[in-house]
Amino acid sequence: MIFFLIFFGTFLIMECVTWLTHKYVMHGSMWYFHADHHQPKYANVFERNDVFFVIFAIPSIALFYFGVEGGLNYLFFIGLGIMFYGFCYFMIHDVLIHQRFKWFKHTNNKYLIGLRKAHKVHHKHLGKEHGECFGMLFVPFKYYKI
Repeated sequence: MIFFLIFFGTFLIMECVTWLTHKYVMHGSMWYFHADHHQPKYANVFERNDVFFVIFAIPSIALFYFGVEGGLNYLFFIGLGIMFYGFCYFMIHDVLIHQRFKWFKHTNNKYLIGLRKAHKVHHKHLGKEHGECFGMLFVPFKYYKI
């Protein structure tokens, strides 16, 4: 039970980490990597912005390694929470919202429509200033109204 709580708590904390990273790092000192993501059309299959998947994967991989060394411990479940959040982020952001992969084209789910609306509001700003809606899985309730 404690390992599940560690996993689930890490998953929830990752939304806060993502929000802070998105607002202050991606729209701050690492804007160079994130800027192409705010352009209306992607020139390539990959974006410079994809470097953030690698940046978030490194601690997860390290936690997996140290979490199984000498027997399964809490570090493994922290890494699992980070990895599962990354998977959900990928499915929502890259698949559902940006349609980089054409797996789920249509949905009537109010939650998923709300996520799309909030992300569209975020992308109306092509520069790094004046951003809003930096979260991914939890966005303001006003976007869930249809």
